[in-house]
Amino acid sequence: MSQNRQPHILNAASSLLGICFVLITGLKISGASGGTLLDEVAMVSAVGFVGACLFSFASMLQLPAPINYELIADLLFVLSMLCLFAAVLMFGRSLL
Repeated sequence: MSQNRQPHILNAASSLLGICFVLITGLKISGASGGTLLDEVAMVSAVGFVGACLFSFASMLQLPAPINYELIADLLFVLSMLCLFAAVLMFGRSLL
């Protein structure tokens, strides 16, 4: 199954983690995080991206383990992207 995707997952997940932090920080500074679930959704996304980074790195180490770290990293990455997409939609709706 391995197609040497681990560096790509690690790079993309770490970049999107930074976007999550910018979004969360901007919401906290502006005071807009109180009435919405936006910061919580962005935080769930950030935690997922951290997990994707960790599992992607573990996959690159190629440790003998019964767990497929790359598959877990892929799933966490996709779920975190969906959470970030939901947060962006919520943010866009709050601007209207």
